[in-house]
Amino acid sequence: MKKGIHPENYRLVVFKDMSNEHVFLTRSTADTKDTIDIDGTTYPLVKLEISSSSHPFYTGKMKLVDSAGRVDKFRSKYKNHLKK
Repeated sequence: MKKGIHPENYRLVVFKDMSNEHVFLTRSTADTKDTIDIDGTTYPLVKLEISSSSHPFYTGKMKLVDSAGRVDKFRSKYKNHLKK
């Protein structure tokens, strides 16, 4: 491997899935200002919108995320098209 091209700041970091509160600890170089206390130790915290514990592909459950009524707007717009 080439020297000097790989990051030197690997450390233990907690990743937290905000949709289901699942947390996991791994080594990473991700920068963050948030921290979390686990078992009396403070770790840097990276917040995730979705992870393997909440993604429909891995869980086998379809979850419809509706932000600002976009799904309802789409369904009402194309309701007549589906009837044909």
